[in-house]
Amino acid sequence: CKTRGSNLHVHSKNTRETAQAIKGMHIPKATEYLKDVPLQKRWVPFHHSSGEVSRCAQAKQWGWTHSRWPQRSAEFLLHMLKNAERDADL
Repeated sequence: CKTRGSNLHVHSKNTRETAQAIKGMHIPKATEYLKDVPLQKRWVPFHHSSGEVSRCAQAKQWGWTHSRWPQRSAEFLLHMLKNAERDADL
């Protein structure tokens, strides 16, 4: 099942990196991950757009050095993930 959003008030690069982080995860694991990002418990690794992104030790779990907490992107992706899950249950 696929979902998409339009006219979202989020940064596209942050949303891209957040979507890449949850790509391949099962829905419960991705939901837990996206809930932890705004609480600053888990970082999102920035592979593609890593210019001016701070380095941190917490990104080592992904094997990368650059990461952030894109809060609004995580909230929008969480909303879209829940919407896709509801649509798949039909």
